[in-house]
Order: sequence, then structure tokens, then C-alpha cells
Amino acid sequence: MMKQPNKIKSLLILLVILIAANFLASEFYLRFDLTQDQRYSLSPAAKEIVADVEQPLIFDVFLEGNFPSEFRRLRNEIRQMLEEFSAYNRNIKFNFVDPLAEGDDANAIAEEFYKMGMTPARLNVQENGKNSESIIFPWTIANYGEKTVKIPLLKNQIGATDEERVNASVQQLEYALADGLSKLVYPRENKIAVMRGNGELPDAQIADFIKTIQEYYYMAPFTLDSAATNPQKTLADLKEYDLILEPKPTQPYTENEKYVLDQYLMNGGKMLWLAETTNMETDSLFNERGTAIALPRNLNLGDYFFSYGVRINPEIVNDLYSAPIILASGDGNNTRFNPYPWFYSPLTSSPNEHPIINNIEAVKFEYANPIDTLANDIKKTILLSSSPRTKLEGVPSQISLNMVGEKPDVSTYNAGEQPLAVLLEGNFKSVYKNRVKPFEISGHLDQGKDSKMLVVSDGDVIKNDIQAGKPLELGFQRYTGNTYGNKEFLLNSVNYLLDDTGLIDIRSKEINLAFLDKEKTAAQREQWQLINLAGPILLLIIFGIAFRFYRKHKYVK
Repeated sequence: MMKQPNKIKSLLILLVILIAANFLASEFYLRFDLTQDQRYSLSPAAKEIVADVEQPLIFDVFLEGNFPSEFRRLRNEIRQMLEEFSAYNRNIKFNFVDPLAEGDDANAIAEEFYKMGMTPARLNVQENGKNSESIIFPWTIANYGEKTVKIPLLKNQIGATDEERVNASVQQLEYALADGLSKLVYPRENKIAVMRGNGELPDAQIADFIKTIQEYYYMAPFTLDSAATNPQKTLADLKEYDLILEPKPTQPYTENEKYVLDQYLMNGGKMLWLAETTNMETDSLFNERGTAIALPRNLNLGDYFFSYGVRINPEIVNDLYSAPIILASGDGNNTRFNPYPWFYSPLTSSPNEHPIINNIEAVKFEYANPIDTLANDIKKTILLSSSPRTKLEGVPSQISLNMVGEKPDVSTYNAGEQPLAVLLEGNFKSVYKNRVKPFEISGHLDQGKDSKMLVVSDGDVIKNDIQAGKPLELGFQRYTGNTYGNKEFLLNSVNYLLDDTGLIDIRSKEINLAFLDKEKTAAQREQWQLINLAGPILLLIIFGIAFRFYRKHKYVK
């Protein structure tokens, strides 16, 4: 029998061990991620954002309730990711809320979410051979002090199955949550100049992207009109901005304006050009004849881009892999909006895995121009291109809605992939090196500081549709319900140009989920039910027999 002093000594040792273990657990963080794709290991950029949360931050997640197994998987992945966030920083808390828990009308609740800017998802559920519709609310609201941000949790993909949508959503889950955190934690710093004065798209047609980007950066309109009278001040004012966004100019630039832009770039300014060298709009087709003439558009930028290493050619890309055109048929209440093939709206592919375009939906172009890359010291990366089934049409050329019903001659689509978006990085050479300058400035640079420029050969990439006087989401086509990757592409582009690459790096993380085969599951349903019911009982019987046999031979002699 243990003596009393020994008992006290053992208790003291145990108490010391418990205190030491508790201290070490509170001071040192250690978790093990045994998944093959390191799904639950936060990226360095995400850890940095999470670590900077200095006061309570609460996620209210509305993905709770009864819904198909694929979306239960998404809910579980969200919970595990938020647990990971919370483990790194105890200021982060989360709640899962079922919006339909009180038994309220689902459509009424959905309408409330619409008003708050959080679009619910309607699902077609197939179970036991029956089809039904279900509504889920794949959103979370993050609250941090007096700030609030809405975060979408379900990624829309054109023509994707539920499994593919969930897989894409899980792929982007860390990015979506970390992006929401960054909006709450970090104040805006960089400034973007939205260029006006050269016939750019009106405010209403770029409103959705501007609204989105304002969550990250300061935005302000900027005009080069004063370059004619006071170019020195114009350049000084422009240098206050970190990035120029040029959304589809249609009027030519003067030499003074070009020189201001050139010296802005030489001084390290970043540029995002959405420019095209042809003049053609779909709206011009809706006349009595249903035809329009595509004409060249002179922006007086040929030498400007050529000096930097690219050339936008005055040709129109005609691509078999394209988005449809929507045409109306019938009158009054019998009007129908039907999609038809329209090869002047290329859906782009990505020839590489650059962070800007990795894992985004196809970007929709309209009457885009091919881009040539020219040899110089600037690094050039083709981000987006047309499909291999492409042909080029010179301008002027006639375009007609009668083409809708025509079967294309596939043999003529042999131009191959055509670059439509090119990223340029490096130390640019001035357009006006060894040339007569339109005006004299102090501090002229022939060789620029390290900078970046992205040239996209279609201004309509940033153009949102308008319905009832209100802008629709960029990339959303209201008559088909398709959502293209335009907004994500432009947002990533701006982030990359302004060196906000942390969140983009999170997006490149590859995660793959395994799903059950629905057809095989339905076919083998009864078999697996029998195994699940009879298997445990059979194991208990075998264990009982073996245990009885063991006791009999151990104790009976």
C-alpha cells in the first residue's frame, strides 16, 4: 500500500506537469494537417491577415439547415476553415445561422437577402428519383468594430454541376474569407485614377467594377484636358495616383496627353489599358437592316504601345468558342429572349497559370482585337487569348445579324490562339527618347523606373449591363443567367499591378474534393443499407463468440 508522503509527492508532480503542459499549450501553437493538398494549412498571406485582427471579429454564416450533401460538405469545409482562423487568433469567432429555422416563408427570406445584396442560390435537388427545389444562403457577414463586410461563399460557374461548384467554392474559400478580413482590418492606401475626357465608357457602364474596387482603394476621376495648357501641373497631379485605369477610350490622344502618360509610367506609375482599335457595337446592329460596319478607330496610340513592346491590330477576332447573343422574338407578353451563337464574343482561355488568371471563369470579350508582342527588354506575359479555332477579320467589314443562322466554315478558323490581354513588366523606355518632345519638363526620364502595364484589347471587358436604370453585376448575362470571369479578372489585375499579391497567392492553392457517384449510390442503395445494418450486428456476434471462447479456455481447466 502506497504511503501518504508518496501520494502527496505524486500529486505534486502531476500538478506541476499539468501546469507546465497548460503553459506550453498557451505559448506555443502547433497543429498537424495530414491532408494530401494541405487543405487546412493557412497560406502565409492569410496568417498575416489573421494575426492583425486586434479586436473581436465575428462571422455570421448563413449556410445552415437541411440541404443536399454537396452543400453540407461546403458547410463543413467553412466550419473547419473558420476553426483554423480562430485557432490562430482568439479574437476571431463564428456562428452558423439557419435563416429558415423559424419556419418563415423561404421566398420572403430570399427577398430580404436580395435587398441586402446577398443573392440566394436555388438548387434542383434529386433524391429517391424525385426532383424538388431548395433555397440556400451561401453568405457570411463579418463584423469588426463598426465595420461590416458581406462575403459570398458559393462560386458560380457556367454549366457546372453542384459538385463542381462546391469544389470551386472550397478552392476559393480561404481567399474569400481572407479577402473579407483584409477589407475590415486594413485601411485603404493606394489611389486609382479613372480616366475621363477621351470618350471613355460612361459612369453607369463601369459602376459595378468601380463599386467593387472602392472597397480596396481610393478612386477618383481624372482628365488630361489641362495637358494642353498646363502639362507640368497635369503630370504632377497624375503622379499622386498609384494606378491609371483607362476604360475604353474612343477619342484620339494629343501628343501632350501621351507625353504626360509616358512620363507617369517612367516615374513608376502603373497602368491598366482597356483599349481597342476598331469601332463596333452590338447595339448598332439593331436597326431595320440588322447590319453595321466595323471601322478602324484611331486613338493615336500606335507609337505609344509599340515603344513599350505591344501592338493592338485593327482586326476583329472571330472565335468559335464564344458567348451567345440574345435576340428577342414575339410581341408583348409573348416576347421571348433566345440565345444564338455569336462568334464576335470570344470566351478566353488562359495559356498559363499566372496568379491573375489562375482558376477564374472564362472572360467575355466583344469585338476584340489581336495583340502582337514585340521584341524588347520588357517581360511580357500573355494572360488571356482566344481559342485555337479563331479567324481574324480586317476592317472595314460588314457585320450582320443574318450571320446568326449561318453554319460557320470551320476550315477558315485557322488563325490559332490570339493574345487579348498582355501584361508588361520592367523598366520601360520612353516613347519620346531621341524625339522632339511636345513640351519641356524638368526631370524628364528616358529610361523608366520598374513598373507594370496591362493591355487588354477590348474596352467592353469592364462594361456592365444596365436594367431599370441600375447597373447589373459585371460579367452577368441576365437572359441566360451565366456569370463570366470579367470582374474577377479585373480585380486580380488591379491587385497585382498595385503589388497586393498576397490574396492572389492564396487563390492559387489547389484543393480537390472527392464526391460520391450519385448514380452508383442510387443503384447500390439497398446493398449498403444492409451492410450498415447487418455489419455491426455480425461483428458483435463474432466478438461475443471469440470472447466466450477465450474465457472458457483461460478459466476452465
